[in-house]
Amino acid sequence: MSTDDAVSWEQLLEPHDGIYAVRTQAPGPGGRLPLTPELLRDEPSGTVFGMTQNAGMGWPRANMLGPQVMIVSTAGGLRSDDGRPVALGLHSGHFELSGQVAAAAGTIAEAGGMPFATYVSDPCDGRSQGTPAMFDSLPYRNDAAIVMRRLMRSLPTRSAVIGVATCDKGLPATMMALASQREHPTVLVPGGVTLPPARGEDLAQVQTLGARFANDELSLADASELGCRACASPGGGCHFLGTAGTSQVIAEALGLALPHSALAPSGEPVWEEIARQSARAVLRQRSLGLTTPDVLTDQAIENAMAVHAAIGGSTNLLLHLPAIAHAAGLRIPTVDDWVRVNQAVPRIVSVLPNGPVQHPTVRMFLAGGTPEVMLHLRDLGVLHLDALTATGEPLGEVLDWWESSERRARMKEVLLEQQGVDADDVIMSPPVACRRGLTPTATFPVGNLAPEGSVIKSTAIDPSRIVDGVFHHVGPARVFTSEAAAITAIKARAVAPGDVMVLMGGGPLGTGMEETYQVTSALKYLSYGKEISLITDARFSGVSTGACIGHVGPEALAGGPIGRLRDGDLVEIRVDVVRLEGSVDLVGDAAGRLTAAEAARVLAERPPHPDLTPHAALPDDTRLWAALQGVSGGTWAGCVYDVDRVLEVLRAGAEALAGRDPRA
Repeated sequence: MSTDDAVSWEQLLEPHDGIYAVRTQAPGPGGRLPLTPELLRDEPSGTVFGMTQNAGMGWPRANMLGPQVMIVSTAGGLRSDDGRPVALGLHSGHFELSGQVAAAAGTIAEAGGMPFATYVSDPCDGRSQGTPAMFDSLPYRNDAAIVMRRLMRSLPTRSAVIGVATCDKGLPATMMALASQREHPTVLVPGGVTLPPARGEDLAQVQTLGARFANDELSLADASELGCRACASPGGGCHFLGTAGTSQVIAEALGLALPHSALAPSGEPVWEEIARQSARAVLRQRSLGLTTPDVLTDQAIENAMAVHAAIGGSTNLLLHLPAIAHAAGLRIPTVDDWVRVNQAVPRIVSVLPNGPVQHPTVRMFLAGGTPEVMLHLRDLGVLHLDALTATGEPLGEVLDWWESSERRARMKEVLLEQQGVDADDVIMSPPVACRRGLTPTATFPVGNLAPEGSVIKSTAIDPSRIVDGVFHHVGPARVFTSEAAAITAIKARAVAPGDVMVLMGGGPLGTGMEETYQVTSALKYLSYGKEISLITDARFSGVSTGACIGHVGPEALAGGPIGRLRDGDLVEIRVDVVRLEGSVDLVGDAAGRLTAAEAARVLAERPPHPDLTPHAALPDDTRLWAALQGVSGGTWAGCVYDVDRVLEVLRAGAEALAGRDPRA
């Protein structure tokens, strides 16, 4: 709109005759509520009032007493009946979810139940990369789970709950909320994946257009075209096993989602049918008298950890799976548990971003998806086969069915016919995976820079940098106290092969534990990026690859030694990708090489980096989240709120401020 076309504020309110056709009363719905003397005498007033509201919204009075099922989704945006956008969602992952909600709701109604639909939409981590919006990303997960739980409790007459979600934070939040429903059956409907373009780049690679253009490795015309076509369908999560795809698989492995429901292509008939099947499943659980704790157990958590290792999943699940366990009142897995599982379980899936063949996730779905992975893990003896699935049946029984099912055979046929890909080249037996060079998923380096631990996706280190199963890098530190400064240096070619980039101040206290995919993706797709390593107290996008060490603890702003590094310090990284052992240490300063004792003394005596500070744009509510999760166990406990611990700290603080000894 040009300046000449701008309307005055009076014109904004200018009336037309149509607004005066106002009704001041109406007859109200016909018929009668199915009330009984017992209901009127014994039930709270809210129950009857709820029936009045249901009638007012048009629900048939004859079907008013069926089981009430709450459907909570992360749907966002608005579409017209013909599918065109009326208002955009923040990402494709939630743009089509209303279709799954409608399919599930229709199935509940057909079975004589009453579906209720509520929405807690979610952000896009890809859209947030490199912006202050990222400071809300991880805290949002906790907030969304809180709101979802409040909505669930707001329907006190519910008898089951269905969650529908797709992406990086909304899906873990939904699982956390479902885990809290300890008196009701629950099922999670994964929102699936977007289709990859027939010609073009996946949604991981297109996020590096700016870095590649700035380094003269991509033309403006190519960048414009590649960026336009990367999303080949309007709905679904990204094409790779990042946090969204990994979370869908983990939901299945936990038993919260139906077998072979993760990673379905959004908008396709099978995707919609999964929602219907999930609605029938939650009603079946109800008829069997099952509740969420029957499915979500310590054994289910261990199964999910094994599947995570087998697929080479996102390191963000090290934050999300403990949070789900906490919400369910289960034992929270420790770093030692992650190490143990990753040492015992081989990686057997060749999918973006780890490869070695970069298959998009829709191919993993057609190759058999999560049940196919678990079939191989069953044969290795690393699964708890008596754990229940969302079907209400034990995992072992479901896998026996899957092995000879028509669904398994025909999906593999589709993959071969349409893509020319053999399913066994996507999801492999452990011996085949070993012969093709697939190494285990994650390593957890410790050392004088990470005394509480850190994580590296060891599957994703460039193979050319690994000698006899070991990645080894000794190089000068290039220190950055903000992600913006780090990506600017990369685009300006101010970091060189052999450098160790150190990005500090990116933990919860500094940025809400931002993702640094801008940096990691640039290093992956630049021709010289494999010669540079990264160490940070921030986290990575699930699609991040390369010699990138994150989750360094303690974080710099909590006094972690990473915050005492300076430009030019000599840093040594060693990662054994076979034994899954690693270290990250300061080994020298401006004066030369240091012994272990000398390095410890330097790190103890140095003050924090002079530019280390929380980001100026860190929101107050994120600061509060950082403090609450910090006293609840921090990142290695899932960045959640342990209410009892928080209350204990608050009482101690109040007593200290009042001048009393909190230990008295």
